Amino acid sequence: MNELIHQPTRLKIMATLNALRGAAKLEFTELRKLLSVTDGNLGTHLATLENAGYVEIEKTFVGKKPCTRVSLTRAGRRAFDTHIQYLRDIIHASG
Repeated sequence: MNELIHQPTRLKIMATLNALRGAAKLEFTELRKLLSVTDGNLGTHLATLENAGYVEIEKTFVGKKPCTRVSLTRAGRRAFDTHIQYLRDIIHASG
């Protein structure tokens, strides 16, 4: 089990980003809306995932407005896939 990913909000973040194709990025505000979390809560969880090397956070400006985009790294995608397989193994073992 990957305890870092297993935390419910981080699991939702990883699942949402994993659904994106390739290196596609999702805007912070859109991710926040999809997950129904606060800016601070999302920021904290993203920082944890970024420190683990699972997500990449890109901060730019569109005009004078800041824009933050998030994507999974290769390591993040592998870690998520491994964690999902772990969960599947539990389901199959108990069935």
